Amino acid sequence: MDIRNSDEKILDSYSQTVSGVFQKASSAVVNIEVKHQAQGSGSGFVFTPDGYIITNSHVVHGARRIDVCFVDGRRIEAQLIGDDPHTDLAVIHVGLQDLNFLHLGDSSRLRVGQIAIAIGNPYSFQCTLTAGVISALGRSMRSQSGRLIEEIIQTDAALNPGNSGGPLLNSLGEVVGVNTAAILPAQGICFAIPSNTAKFIATELMRSGQVRRGFIGVMVQNVALPKGLVHMGKTPVESGVSITSIERGSPAERFGLRPGDVIVGMDEQIVSSIDDLHKLLTKAINGHEYKLTVIRDFEKINISIVPQLSK
Repeated sequence: MDIRNSDEKILDSYSQTVSGVFQKASSAVVNIEVKHQAQGSGSGFVFTPDGYIITNSHVVHGARRIDVCFVDGRRIEAQLIGDDPHTDLAVIHVGLQDLNFLHLGDSSRLRVGQIAIAIGNPYSFQCTLTAGVISALGRSMRSQSGRLIEEIIQTDAALNPGNSGGPLLNSLGEVVGVNTAAILPAQGICFAIPSNTAKFIATELMRSGQVRRGFIGVMVQNVALPKGLVHMGKTPVESGVSITSIERGSPAERFGLRPGDVIVGMDEQIVSSIDDLHKLLTKAINGHEYKLTVIRDFEKINISIVPQLSK
């Protein structure tokens, strides 16, 4: 077997995949120019044919004017639909129809080692492609608001200032993440917000222009449950959300939650991760009582709680 020919075939297949994704996706990636006290720029991508665009909150937050530049030279002023600093996501809109758009894929299906393709506008070099792999999953990082963003994707596809808000794509050309940050001066350590988070936040922003969240006052982490609990049928899930600390005066303290409790459900909905809990609390209704299913001392108990609503 000719190893050199085999390697060339593999490289050619890789380059065809990356090139194909670029050809498919590049027309839906935009350069965003903003004016507030100073000028700034970033990236974004069209995700509906009628002109809705996802970008980072830190790109457009507080902007007096937002202009969107397409690869074909069109420059359109955009309207801010809403931004969520807690997840560093925003939705803007331009009054155009029948636009090429990108599909939001399922980020829960990602695996380390998969091809990762980023398109954006680093340092205003419009429509620049970089490629690499998914380096790690399940990272966390602080947003500018101070809230911890969970399930962050780590990639070595190079990101630079101006890439923020652009898409991270898989080999099918689906958006699996929204590029948001790089660790400088490190090389090859870059981060993206998962597409499943982007789907949820974008829907809320398009519905009401903001994301209102239920607050119960706990610090938590994902944990695997003891196999005995699963085998005994005490819980239908193999993981949950463990409470590490409780804020004084919070609903969690008032309604009797304790450090060490593991939340596995809320109002008959499964809670197997922090992401599940965040989504359910985001849908919380002001003044409504919810039932948390908790594992405490290897026993399953139910605790009623009334979350506070915070913006």
